[in-house]
Amino acid sequence: MTIAFWCVLVATLLPYVWGTLSKTSGAYDNSRPRLHQKTGWRQRADWAQQNSWEAFAPFAAAVLIAHWLHVAQPTIDWLAGLFILLRIAYGIAYITNHATLRSLLWTGGMICVVGLYFAAARAS
Repeated sequence: MTIAFWCVLVATLLPYVWGTLSKTSGAYDNSRPRLHQKTGWRQRADWAQQNSWEAFAPFAAAVLIAHWLHVAQPTIDWLAGLFILLRIAYGIAYITNHATLRSLLWTGGMICVVGLYFAAARAS
């Protein structure tokens, strides 16, 4: 399996990481997980989880399309790996309330996704 495909797995798991962090409170009620009132860094972890779900589909599709169109594997792996690093840093920046940095990291991640699509377009 390629590095890029492993990155898709990591991207699949990231929302669960942020979601788990958002629920690390003694007041969390697992019988009503969506009704839990989160504040502070736990709320931001929940928001990072939601955004990670939103970012997953375009990323996974871009990796698969680039693979199917025979983009050079090092290019796919590099962009996918960079996306994962940026998304991990994004989640940390979100939880620690660094809004401008978070936005820059989000933009970097989306540039990686768009880069995969452009690489696929050049390869086709």
